[in-house]
Amino acid sequence: MTELICIICPRGCHLTVDETNDYAVTGEGCRRGIAYGRAELQNPTRVLTSTVSISGAMYRRCPVKTSAPVPKALVFEVMKEIGKITLKSPVSRGQVIRKNIRGTGVDLITTRAL
Repeated sequence: MTELICIICPRGCHLTVDETNDYAVTGEGCRRGIAYGRAELQNPTRVLTSTVSISGAMYRRCPVKTSAPVPKALVFEVMKEIGKITLKSPVSRGQVIRKNIRGTGVDLITTRAL
């Protein structure tokens, strides 16, 4: 059995996930807690937020995020790739700046127009 704190909503339910019983979840306050508990043990993922360098803009860094969650095991590889990116102004909010980053099937997008 594994104990987790659900991060899906502000309630922070204390979940218990039984791996030997088909990842049965107890302690949830809603259905989303059940899905989170199972996914966190079977295939943990995270949406990444960061910044990249940008030239010719008011600011030196442009905020970015992944368009969907990436496998937790690839977080550091994706962050290394993000660290190598330099944009040139102008960029629009929601602009895809790297498709399929590190082969994850997830795009990296800007979250601010600069």
